[in-house]
Amino acid sequence: MRWEYLSALHASGSAVPSAGWHPRFVTVEREGELVGAAPAYLKTHSYGEYVFDWAWADAYQRHGLRYYPKLLVAVPFTPVPGSRLMATDEPARLLLLDAIAQLAAHEQASSIHLLFHAETETPAIAERQWLVRQGVQFHWTQHDPAPWPDFDAFLASLQREKRKKILQERRKVSDAGAVFTAYESAAITPELWQFFHHCYTLTYRAHHSTPYLTAEFFDAMASTMPEHWLMFVAHREGRPIGASLVALAPAQGEAYGRYWGCTEYLPCLHFEACYYQPLQWCITNGYRRFEGGAQGEHKMARGLLPVGTKSAHWLAHPEFSRAVQDFLTREGQGMASYVDELREHSPFKNVS
Repeated sequence: MRWEYLSALHASGSAVPSAGWHPRFVTVEREGELVGAAPAYLKTHSYGEYVFDWAWADAYQRHGLRYYPKLLVAVPFTPVPGSRLMATDEPARLLLLDAIAQLAAHEQASSIHLLFHAETETPAIAERQWLVRQGVQFHWTQHDPAPWPDFDAFLASLQREKRKKILQERRKVSDAGAVFTAYESAAITPELWQFFHHCYTLTYRAHHSTPYLTAEFFDAMASTMPEHWLMFVAHREGRPIGASLVALAPAQGEAYGRYWGCTEYLPCLHFEACYYQPLQWCITNGYRRFEGGAQGEHKMARGLLPVGTKSAHWLAHPEFSRAVQDFLTREGQGMASYVDELREHSPFKNVS
């Protein structure tokens, strides 16, 4: 939600109308003073959101109804929970929700989708009777009240088979001759950013997809928000072969796993770059949380546990709104059972 971040998404050509992102930011003023603001986009597709509504769009189409454009209140390409309805007080937050609804009506949007909002925003959303959807991500959290002093202590807290698997995976990477170096802030040179962007595009190419973020976006991050980035680069025989990028919130002691890629395949290189190196860095540097991003049950075996996320939705069509409400009720019950089941399979020892 930093201005520099959102501005870079637009100026770099990443979240722009030609890519289906039409900025419609909403602000609320009281007696000339700014008291509320939210990032909103008129969308002509559902890519880059990480809360999936393709089935809803398909249902609209099968019934001869128009789903797009829809109004999205979110940070493009960023599945990180946090405030979406910035407000000085609760009345301002309610006014902000009302203003967003007015904007949706003005734009003739089929629906509004507020993604990964903060728990503090739930009461206002409930008061306006928007539909709430449950989700799940996988986060690592530093042990409390006795923090793990190092990565070995963290490993020692895992069940034997999980610890053994991690050690085997790390050994495969080191035996292949790969050595990692962590680069923070200004230590990430333009050459490293260029190499990372190349790796990033290769990951999307491997999945037969198009990268969301342009090289200009990463250039802007290096220029305007360098202190918020951490890059792990793998070298083999003196050549860089892979890189992962982690976003940092130093004041909160939180890190967010974002992107990775490699120029040559090595077994388990992905796990080392995206989980073990960041976790080791977080423990060493006193960070309390590492968010692994969207999806991925496989993250549990690496010590990342299920954490609930929320999104809120409003649909203009009354019958579809009721149908979606029924679906979300059933989905929410299933999600709660799913999270409970996951927690029963904690990778840590002595967890009841």
